[in-house]
Amino acid sequence: MAEIGLFFGSDEGNTESVAYRVQKRLGLEHCDVHDISDVTQVDFDDYQRIILGVPTWDFGQMQSDWEEFWLDLEALDFKGKQLALYGLGDQFGYGDFFLDAMGMIYEVVLASEPEVVGHWSVDGYEFDASKALLPDQKHFVGLAIDEDQQAEQTSSRLNQWCVQIAKEFGLDIVVTELDEG
Repeated sequence: MAEIGLFFGSDEGNTESVAYRVQKRLGLEHCDVHDISDVTQVDFDDYQRIILGVPTWDFGQMQSDWEEFWLDLEALDFKGKQLALYGLGDQFGYGDFFLDAMGMIYEVVLASEPEVVGHWSVDGYEFDASKALLPDQKHFVGLAIDEDQQAEQTSSRLNQWCVQIAKEFGLDIVVTELDEG
């Protein structure tokens, strides 16, 4: 079993694609990937380090599989675990709701007091509002990906974030930095 469990929900495939891109960078032997539609609460028990990936839909809506898992998510105990998040959104088309779903998940999991790592700077993004902002308003609660407007920046952002979370997770692994075009 790997040191990291990555759980994602995806309707159109972008969040799933990012999940496997993260796994490639961290190493297949270090990161197991799970579609949230195929898991139960018990699947989280196997990991002390967890990554959650979620896209924001339309006007700040939760992705459907995460929405169906919501009560299970609220019941999970993340105390003593390390947690990182990544979110996908469209900062120009839905700039008033950029990454809101990631912020909503963060609020729920924060209640059980995990150690949250992987905060990400707002530099380089243009949006009006987000539930995924930390109180300092200078960082997101996790990695921000915009495949609609800034797809050309995704590879470098993933490279940097994966190095960051490997270090913050305290893992002695070599992160493979990729240039996916």
